[in-house]
Amino acid sequence: MISVETLEEVAAARLADGTVLCREDRYVAALYLSGYAIEIKLKAQICKNLGWTGFPETAKEFENYRSFRTHNLDVLLSMTGIAAHILAEYWVEWSRVEPWNPAQRYQLDATVSREHVHRTLEAATTLLNAL
Repeated sequence: MISVETLEEVAAARLADGTVLCREDRYVAALYLSGYAIEIKLKAQICKNLGWTGFPETAKEFENYRSFRTHNLDVLLSMTGIAAHILAEYWVEWSRVEPWNPAQRYQLDATVSREHVHRTLEAATTLLNAL
């Protein structure tokens, strides 16, 4: 299991990494990491909602929790217990990060604008603090 504390630390670190990459004009990498930051923070929030001390990490730990083994941000948000609050209070921010998926790692930087990345990083920062 990955502890809630570790999940929260890693989420903050991935967002910081994304910010550094954005400054270096590595836009797709920045988006990719900002999405993972949100995914990881959502998993920490799911643990809090369910009273778990950690999130499954290995295939064995996931045996009885297959529905939790997803990268889909909407699905993860629905398991947090605070989805209604997030969607009501942070709809703009959520709409900027929700399209993320791990397949973005195959895109090239030319497919993403600097402005889009900045808006997404700002939204991800706000959401990390709200979750």
